[in-house]
Amino acid sequence: MTPLLPLLYALAAFSGLGSATAAAAPNSKASVFDWDKIRFMYAFGDSYTFVQGTEGFANFSFFGDAFDFAFTPQQILSNQIIPRNTSSEGSNWIEFLTGCFGGSPLNCSKQLWNFAFAGSDISGALLPLHHNYTIPLVDQVNQWATYASDVLPHPTGETLTAWWIGINDTGDTLNNASITDFPAFWETEMAAYFTAVQKAHDNGLKTHLFINVPAEDRSPSIVGNPTEAATMKTHLIQFNTALANHVAAFQAANPDATTMIFDSNAWFNMVLDSPAEFGFNDTTGFCTCADPAGFFWYNTGHPTQLVHELLAAAIDAQLRNSSTV
Repeated sequence: MTPLLPLLYALAAFSGLGSATAAAAPNSKASVFDWDKIRFMYAFGDSYTFVQGTEGFANFSFFGDAFDFAFTPQQILSNQIIPRNTSSEGSNWIEFLTGCFGGSPLNCSKQLWNFAFAGSDISGALLPLHHNYTIPLVDQVNQWATYASDVLPHPTGETLTAWWIGINDTGDTLNNASITDFPAFWETEMAAYFTAVQKAHDNGLKTHLFINVPAEDRSPSIVGNPTEAATMKTHLIQFNTALANHVAAFQAANPDATTMIFDSNAWFNMVLDSPAEFGFNDTTGFCTCADPAGFFWYNTGHPTQLVHELLAAAIDAQLRNSSTV
């Protein structure tokens, strides 16, 4: 059972964060946002967000791969979520957030259409693919726009699109000596990122939730190396600052958009700073096992199901707080 008081504390703590890092209020010219009226949720990102589909690449995606990129309307509408097949030992944050844990998304009160691909960076033109079958974020959007946008509904006011990317980008470049100006590199990445966001927006996805990169400097793969951890923390600050700036610029350029940011970095740090209050007794090791009770991390870079569940509750609270009705 999730401890009630720590959960309430987490939700209360995040309702007071500043708009630059936590939530940009919906633009007054955009459609009214009401989380309770959202019936369709689209997701783009990496392993933190992907769910396994019967039409997906095993352990990587809901829809296909780079060599199986196209799909028919029948394949889209018959695709099924395979339960408890995520990067945790069970369900993940977007399943908890939507209540869509298995079977056809068509049967969920908030339909989850998930185009995230495990191992993705923003663009294959900027960083090497993890595998030759990986679909990076820009191509996830191309896949949706080409094969799904005319099949799956996305009515304004009833649709929310979640974007969570950058975890692999910041990890893959940690020791990349060829990058001599990281702030400039992140700007290049943001240009590719928001070209994809603009394409999604121009094809009808008008309401956007952006999630920044969490505290990967405290993951088991890095926390034991103070030098790497410090470098990673600097890169995360740079990336997340660039993201916030580009969300603001995107909103200014698209007055019909509704944009929100959830600060997963601050949320991860809050929980890691007070782990016992949230039911964790190990935040530096990991347990890749069926029941990692007490562990924050499931493996060297991915959190356990309980982290995802708590995270979804915090995001849910922010979305309710951002509702304008």
